[in-house]
Amino acid sequence: MAESESIIFCWSGGKDSAMALYALLQQKNVRVASLLTTVTEGFERVSMHGVRRELLHRQAISIGLQLQEVCIPPQCVNPIYEARMEAAMRAAYEQGIRKIAFGDIFLEDLRTYREKNLARVGMEAIFPIWKRDTKELAREFVRSRFRARVVCIDPRVLGRSFAGRELDESFFGDLPPSADPCGENGEFHTFVYDGPIFKHPLKCKIGEVVERDSFVFCDLLAEEGVPV
Repeated sequence: MAESESIIFCWSGGKDSAMALYALLQQKNVRVASLLTTVTEGFERVSMHGVRRELLHRQAISIGLQLQEVCIPPQCVNPIYEARMEAAMRAAYEQGIRKIAFGDIFLEDLRTYREKNLARVGMEAIFPIWKRDTKELAREFVRSRFRARVVCIDPRVLGRSFAGRELDESFFGDLPPSADPCGENGEFHTFVYDGPIFKHPLKCKIGEVVERDSFVFCDLLAEEGVPV
């Protein structure tokens, strides 16, 4: 039997990451060595999604994978982001990792950007759900019994009431035609708290809903008494 290839998964904590990781874990001769997530310094939250680090850590524990955090400053500019990610990739390369997986679906410019940056350190990007139909992915998300809540929306596309909603059939049915079913254009971001990749569900409750940096964020709070 061929030896399994070790891969790092670039994990956002949201629905696309969950679906891509689920697909990757079903492949033979692949071993996911760790999850890698960017966290904003000072805010102690997942970059862009705004999810608290405590919930991110609980995700990794329930999934059963090590978590590696790359810390970036608030309002991070590209040169700093790229330098810190490159340092993390070079460290992974030294450990024998040659591939990094992402949950991107169809944004060609983003894929090219990732591939170019990884090529500088002799690594390859892989995309387990690339070019999947996003309507079908949304249906599969529900069928697979994943559960998630919306933690960030772009109010130019979605109404404020979408913040904090559960990703169920009614959510996807209520999306306007201008919104991609998987939010691939940044219409919304999510936090996944249960599904086939988790050993146990995470318990969290809705906190404050605020507008910041032209986005609407729904804070999620970890409930006490949950295994960590």
